[in-house]
Amino acid sequence: MNLKKLYIDFFISKGHKQIPSAPIVPENDPSVLFNTAGMQPLIPYFMGEKHPYGTRLCDYQKCMRTTDLEEIGDKTHHTFFEMLGNWSLGDYFKEETISYSFEFLTKVLKIPVEKLAITVFEGDKDIPRDEISASMWKKLGISEKKIAYLGKEDNFWIAGETGPCGEDTEIFYFRSNDPVPDYFDPSDERWVEIWNNVFLEFYKNEDGTVSELSQRNVDTGMGLERVVAVLEGKDDNYETSIWKDIIELIEQLSNTSYKDQPTSMRIIADHIRTAVFVSADPAGIKPSNTDQGYILRRLIRRAIRHAKKLGIDVNSNWELQIAHLVIKQYKEYYPELEDNQQVVLDVLESEKKKFGRTLEKGLREFEKITKNLTNQKIDKDLAFKLYDTYGFPIELTVELAKEQNIEVDVEGYHEKFKAHQELSRQGAKEKFKGGLASTGEIETKYHTATHLLNAALKIVVNQDTHQKGSNITSERMRFDFSCDHKLTEEEKKQVENLVNEWIEKGLPVIKTEMDKQTAIASGAECMFIERYPDIVTVYSIGDISKELCGGPHVSNTKELGHFKIKKEEASSAGVRRIKAILEETK
Repeated sequence: MNLKKLYIDFFISKGHKQIPSAPIVPENDPSVLFNTAGMQPLIPYFMGEKHPYGTRLCDYQKCMRTTDLEEIGDKTHHTFFEMLGNWSLGDYFKEETISYSFEFLTKVLKIPVEKLAITVFEGDKDIPRDEISASMWKKLGISEKKIAYLGKEDNFWIAGETGPCGEDTEIFYFRSNDPVPDYFDPSDERWVEIWNNVFLEFYKNEDGTVSELSQRNVDTGMGLERVVAVLEGKDDNYETSIWKDIIELIEQLSNTSYKDQPTSMRIIADHIRTAVFVSADPAGIKPSNTDQGYILRRLIRRAIRHAKKLGIDVNSNWELQIAHLVIKQYKEYYPELEDNQQVVLDVLESEKKKFGRTLEKGLREFEKITKNLTNQKIDKDLAFKLYDTYGFPIELTVELAKEQNIEVDVEGYHEKFKAHQELSRQGAKEKFKGGLASTGEIETKYHTATHLLNAALKIVVNQDTHQKGSNITSERMRFDFSCDHKLTEEEKKQVENLVNEWIEKGLPVIKTEMDKQTAIASGAECMFIERYPDIVTVYSIGDISKELCGGPHVSNTKELGHFKIKKEEASSAGVRRIKAILEETK
């Protein structure tokens, strides 16, 4: 059964247009490291911007969540996952989307009505109880006993601290062979959420107040891995058809059964699959000690540790074999996997070698530590240092220590590890601060300034210089570009002067829509052509810049202020990075 095809075909039959999956690494969204939901790239369109494909959209979307990396290894968690979604941008609303969801689940997927239950928003002082959704579910045949009213914590959705928001209705499936209870108890873990319909009709302002959006939107999300498990009658996602071939390969490589070593096999399968998608992304993420590169490094190294644990010869090409299988399985849907296959394989192999050297250093460090121990005990700080600096899992430290009759403060280590996790979590929360809809006035200015910077670099450095990525906050812009050398002071000054000259000219910023081929033929620059739909938005700034882009932008360069480069540095091989600010003109 191909759930992706069934879903897309169904919504196309309901007048929706399929849009391409957005990249796994978001563009110009400082609030997150990765796209965490299918709706994330659509925020501007919920706010009223017109989408080139119209008001009814659907897709399958690459998503990634890493706030609880240590939970990977159980039956249901994944770092990379696919989300099926359909959207209404000021078109249909509650009754229509609920009827679509019900029809798809019961008629297309043939799920018995009695195995479904629903939650809806109970209302509060700002927003009334959602009787419209409840009434629609009853009309379709869901028993009143299977509908629960829950509060904001469960049935209200907002992307971040500010932004589009609204109540939602969630659909649950009874995943058990037990008789289906007459009443739905949301705390009963046998009921699993399979689909969420969010009604984005409000906007949460920075002062905490809620106002109505100019249009009412629907945003839905259905986790592919979870729904496939439900349909195939599995309570372990890793036993489904999605993972079958990958798990079988790991069994062969380790000469071990999945039933005997499920945790390590799940971690290897999940982490290598995610590493393939991250390193194949056109943003060019490489393992490093910061941001997306740090997550990629952690995933690969954790997979290697568990491969060792299973007795796999880590010096063999085991990780490349798994990567080849992942690419083969997904390339039909995500062609960048095949296009960037060599990049993926190089990233995995290179990081494995680096980690091997780090482990060797760690072993030497371990020998030093044990020689100088006075009380034959490795305290929590040393145990954590071995983990944090050298990638030693506590199990390895305990194993090595045991050989020398040395004790390890495992309890203290776990306390320190938990504190470290909490710090990481707080850091992840900071990434969300300001919400996904951080497209205020200053961010809009910076977004437009990236176009001018790109045009200036082509003149000063090389016509073949291209944008490789960007990141915008309300404080600064960061711009990655292809370049084989460090910019000289003179080059930086020339770039700055050109951008400021264009700003002072007061050039108009013109938005036009056209088909993709016409746009390319007209000379419009595009960072990643495969990301864009057939109908595209092109922004022209005077006659100096023409780019495919999703916006938002100012209407005239005069609005930008004074452009100043603060830093120019290496980003990765063949890629340089500029950090710049816009200052108010006096």
